[in-house]
Amino acid sequence: MMRQAGRYMAVYRKLAERHPSFRERSETTDLIVEISLQPWEAFHPDGVIIFSDILTPLPAFGVPFDIEEVSGPVIQSPIRSEEDLKTLHPIDFDKLQFVGESLSILRKEVGERAAILGFVGAPWTIATYIVEGGTTRTYTTIKSMCHTAPHVLRALLSHLAKAIAEYIIFQVDAGAHCIQIFDSWGGQLPPDMWERWSKPYIDEMVSVVKKKCPQTPIVLYINGNGGLLERMKGTGVDVIGIDWTVDMADGRKRLGSDISIQGNVDPAYLYSPLPALEDEIKRVVQCAGTKGHILNLGHGVLVGTPEEAVAHFFNVARSLKFDTQVDSYVVGASNLVG
Repeated sequence: MMRQAGRYMAVYRKLAERHPSFRERSETTDLIVEISLQPWEAFHPDGVIIFSDILTPLPAFGVPFDIEEVSGPVIQSPIRSEEDLKTLHPIDFDKLQFVGESLSILRKEVGERAAILGFVGAPWTIATYIVEGGTTRTYTTIKSMCHTAPHVLRALLSHLAKAIAEYIIFQVDAGAHCIQIFDSWGGQLPPDMWERWSKPYIDEMVSVVKKKCPQTPIVLYINGNGGLLERMKGTGVDVIGIDWTVDMADGRKRLGSDISIQGNVDPAYLYSPLPALEDEIKRVVQCAGTKGHILNLGHGVLVGTPEEAVAHFFNVARSLKFDTQVDSYVVGASNLVG
């Protein structure tokens, strides 16, 4: 379940009171491991996701950032010119040892009982933060750069593609069974612009990773991906994450049966009466078909979600049975182990 560790859990909120800095919580090995295991110990999902952030690797290749309580991520020195590009350097994994250490410990703690899941941001999505200087609702600065300074943006995206591909391989070497690429803001681009400014760099990353880690499944998730599903399939990833705004039956029909899909229960259903949640889970699973489906939310768990609803989600998932003889890419996240 995306964002399965976090503020909806009482045990996490207590820990956050003792360690109020998100950077501390997400960059300290002991805390990363403890937080990552909180939902595992409570609900025993098929996947344990490392507690981290898509911006975590930025300082390791020359982009320092802060996280402010109200405004979120802040990058004091955005990259918008050729001169700004000079601050970038190859990724330095000495600055990311806490990620490698945490994945290794999680792999040992969980053993073969669940998949250890790592994740990264896609180059376009990471670039939106680096260019805009933080979060944005309009993306006007980076979108205008596509036309006013395309050479600068291409250079930035190329650097990010190389660094993030290496970061994926680093996570796999440390113990991750599977990696999800979040192109969270790719859906803010018109499809033809996504083809030009996001997809080539995801393609490049997937190609590099597949050469080094051919057995590692890669999931691609885009928020607002209804207009991009067929294009996403062309990246060469193993699994397409479908958000909750796409009908699962339509998503399966458009993508075909030769690729696995993930999703896509609306996170708000976790606020519904439990029987309604159960009906929706069964509907989504039925629409996805009997093979190649990882049940998940269509976005991350919302703050304030009742823990009993999360528990019910996993219990219902475990109660569903399919023909075990069906040959499939991925029947569930637990099949990613090994």
